[in-house]
Parts: sequence; structure tokens; C-alpha cells
Amino acid sequence: MLRLAAFALTSALAAAATGPLPPLPLGRLLAAPPDRLTITVSDTGNRRADGEYRLECHPVGGNHPEAEQACARLDEFTKAGKDPFAADTKRGMCTMVDGGPATARVTGTWQGRTVDTTFRRKNGCEISRWNDLEPVLPPARS
Repeated sequence: MLRLAAFALTSALAAAATGPLPPLPLGRLLAAPPDRLTITVSDTGNRRADGEYRLECHPVGGNHPEAEQACARLDEFTKAGKDPFAADTKRGMCTMVDGGPATARVTGTWQGRTVDTTFRRKNGCEISRWNDLEPVLPPARS
């Protein structure tokens, strides 16, 4: 017990001797971290569209071929109060149209929330979900 008290006193004295830590600039305290997503696309029927892309927004960056337009599209969802990555939970009727084998997995963070979702084109509802997210996701041929 005595050793613990001595350690605490020594630590407090050492911290006081070095002085207080400098304050962080106000902008650093208020600024949110940039939104960062990794988008992995395969089997679109367009080899140039398949691959892994990094997309950063606020500020725009990464190697996504249409980063500015993709960030703008995601911001449209946010301004409308919609989650662009949410799965369609409505149990409505979906056309049984096969949109091809294209898949896209999106992981990372958006608006401070973790994103980990997959997009497919297996029916009309999923095709619509994919198309709504273009140009974040590339156009896919069926």
C-alpha cells in the first residue's frame, strides 16, 4: 500500500514538473474524422470497374475514380436523413430480374458509424439499391 502511494505521489510530481499539456486547437476538438470507405467490387462485366477502391469524404480523397461525385451522392442521402448503406428491410414485392453476378462490399465509417454491407444485383430490389448508390458503386452490366 505504501509503495502504491509513493508511486502515485512520484507520478504526480513528475507531471507537475513538466508543466501542463498544451491545449488542442479548437478546430481539432470540433472536427470530425474524415469519412473513409473501402469499396470492393467484382463481377460487374467491366474489368475496369472491378477492384478495390478507397473513398474519403470531408475532405475528398482516396483512389475512387469518381471521388467527388461519390461523396456528393452520399451527402445527398445524409441531407435527406437516409442511411445509404442500409439494407432494404421492407418486405415488398421484388421483380425476379437477374441483374448479373456483380457484388460490392462496402466497409469503413460514414458519419461516425461503422459500415459493413454487401450489394448484389440478384433481383429488382437489389438492382435498385445498387443503382441508387451510383457513382459510389460502378454501373454493372447484366
